[in-house]
Amino acid sequence: MDPKVVNIVKKTEFTFKKFVKWIVIIIFLVIIVVIVNPFVIVGPGERGIVLTFGAVQKTVLGEGLHFRVPIMQKIIKIDVRVHKSQTDAESVSKDLQDTHSTIAVNYHIIPEMANWVYQNLGIQYKERIIDPAVQEVVKAITARYTAVELITQRERVRSEIKELLKSRLIGYNINVDDFSIVNFRFSQQFTQAIESKQTAEQFALKAQRDLERIKIEAEQKVTQAKAEAEALRLQKANITPELVKLRQIEASMKAIDKWDGHMPKVTGGSVPFIDVKSFEKEK
Repeated sequence: MDPKVVNIVKKTEFTFKKFVKWIVIIIFLVIIVVIVNPFVIVGPGERGIVLTFGAVQKTVLGEGLHFRVPIMQKIIKIDVRVHKSQTDAESVSKDLQDTHSTIAVNYHIIPEMANWVYQNLGIQYKERIIDPAVQEVVKAITARYTAVELITQRERVRSEIKELLKSRLIGYNINVDDFSIVNFRFSQQFTQAIESKQTAEQFALKAQRDLERIKIEAEQKVTQAKAEAEALRLQKANITPELVKLRQIEASMKAIDKWDGHMPKVTGGSVPFIDVKSFEKEK
């Protein structure tokens, strides 16, 4: 065989072996990277807690790609977005009425203190911290108001509960964004008493309106009677003998206008008489 051909074959074999070697190395490195995983991605609304051999570090990783030391470091992701917690709370009002309320709280972990929350509160901080705090604050504020005031001053009660709860949770690096009283319920006896009171107030209001209407109608009748009496008085004051005589003449003239010249046919009684002389005297 030609030496040149032999050399070409040998070079080709060497190149192929070298290529295969590099492919194996690359595959091995990829496997190592996948197994060791030295990179971590912190998603939107999350923070990364760095654990070095299990110890929480002061560094808090923000959103994006980060490098960690394999085996030695571990990254725990914590959601720092706004969450909603709904808690049922029972308390007693100032006038010793049992109240049952449903409380909704919007909150979030302070991002830069996520490592502290994880180290001191853990992941289940809602059940351990938020729910007990809500119940305690609701009891404290509810005890300042009567049951009726809890209904009529609901916005004020909500504001006071929110401020007190906010001051309690900020010590745990949890911020309260909003607070709502979803429902306020009282005992059945108190609810029935409120309904009875409202019914009585409605009846009393109706009775008051009826009384005012009757009073106004009576005043109108009195005013009308006074007006009629005054009119009669004025008429009597203006009646003179001349006016009476004038009215008699007018009546007689109307009778003459209506007379057809025949005497009325009557079986009894007197015949209507027209005093003609009185007309002559007037003339």
